[in-house]
Amino acid sequence: QVQLVESGGGLVQPGGSLRLSCAASGSTLRLNTMAWYHQAPGKQRELVAGITSGGSTNYADSMKGRFTISRDTAKNTVYLQMNSLKPEDTAIYYCYASTRSGVYWGQGTQVTVSS
Repeated sequence: QVQLVESGGGLVQPGGSLRLSCAASGSTLRLNTMAWYHQAPGKQRELVAGITSGGSTNYADSMKGRFTISRDTAKNTVYLQMNSLKPEDTAIYYCYASTRSGVYWGQGTQVTVSS
């Protein structure tokens, strides 16, 4: 079992920045891909960015150049640096982790971009 706890969400003005963190605990030795998804009201959950255990990354097209995902393997933590935030980035952001035995989700953290 893996437990994921997100932090760092909040209210920010358009053009601002936030950094999300997701700390994994439990059976973390076999963590593979970790990722961030978001879900806006009335919409499906969508991939924001992912990072493999080897450090390869991928991003949703609308986040490329603005968001950066990184991973501290020693701390079992994944980060999402979000710059140039837009109102359409407003959503609940969820941390995701995969292992050989299954996938795990955090409880989510709210990000609101508004003036």
